[in-house]
Amino acid sequence: MDGLLVTDEINVRYLTGFTGDSSYLLLTRKEAILLSDRRYETQLAQQCPDLSTNIRGPERKMIDIVSESIRACAAGRLGLEANAITWDFYLSMCKAMPEAQFSDVGDPVGMLRMIKDESEIAILRRAVWIAERAFESVRATLRPSQTELQIAHQLEAAIRQLGGEGCGFPAIVGAGAGGALPHYRPGDIAIGGSKTLLIDWGAKYCGYTSDLTRTLHLSRPPEGFQKAYEAVLAAHSVALSTIRSGVKASDVDAAARKVLEDASFGPQFKHGLGHGIGLRIHEPPRIGATSDEVLAAGMVVTVEPGVYFENDFGIRIEDDVLVTDSGYELLSSLPRDYSSCRFAM
Repeated sequence: MDGLLVTDEINVRYLTGFTGDSSYLLLTRKEAILLSDRRYETQLAQQCPDLSTNIRGPERKMIDIVSESIRACAAGRLGLEANAITWDFYLSMCKAMPEAQFSDVGDPVGMLRMIKDESEIAILRRAVWIAERAFESVRATLRPSQTELQIAHQLEAAIRQLGGEGCGFPAIVGAGAGGALPHYRPGDIAIGGSKTLLIDWGAKYCGYTSDLTRTLHLSRPPEGFQKAYEAVLAAHSVALSTIRSGVKASDVDAAARKVLEDASFGPQFKHGLGHGIGLRIHEPPRIGATSDEVLAAGMVVTVEPGVYFENDFGIRIEDDVLVTDSGYELLSSLPRDYSSCRFAM
């Protein structure tokens, strides 16, 4: 390749520090050029003072400055992030530059983003800390009349008051049967009528997001809850003990899955064990049965085994984990033992 056109906004941010949108980065062996529009002239000058830019006015289209910059750099063979451009834009490039050769290069920047440096890890630590303090404040004020939506909004407000940018993703607050849906969306349902409450949330800080889940129960949980909870907790512990640099992600998933299968909860574990977190809530590596990735020091991943019982309740325990050469470091610190998941209202 003579160059790479980075069109994924998150990848552009990772490489340049630019936090705006609608902008591309053209990389060649000798140059790095940010392609943007006049809305961001001042922001680009402040955030990326050492980068060359090609700024378009309202009379020009993005394809105009893309083709102009590629020709100026003599980048005849160009790599594209095929997962980050539309078919329409690709056809426009082919029409504007019939002499050029385009190839899908996958997501090379995403592969770089899997390994966090010290500054990224520090940001993620803070994102975890903010999320945990927000959860503690919300948990302390739970009332039977509160709805799932109100709790989700409280979490968002608490995260912002603690210095976060907001939730890293729409919080999942599922009372009773709602917790049995892994990607449930909170509704106008009062929690007082349910015996369990599953909360999956994360704080966004400096662009990075944490991702945690805790499952709570009232003084008299539903039948079978404790057995299922302790099985999920055991799967979580086994997964942690398996994590270290050089281990296949699929092996970590398999270790946790076996614990739940041996406890007769295999069919209730309906998703992979975890995923990477960073500038996106779901990033490589994926920790699942079909993952072909190998863990490496510097990756930050979630460990989130769960079991779900339709129309009854769900249980998920999720923490954020830094992979190290010798094992792992748990970034989150909220208690997860069975005695800690009881809440009174």
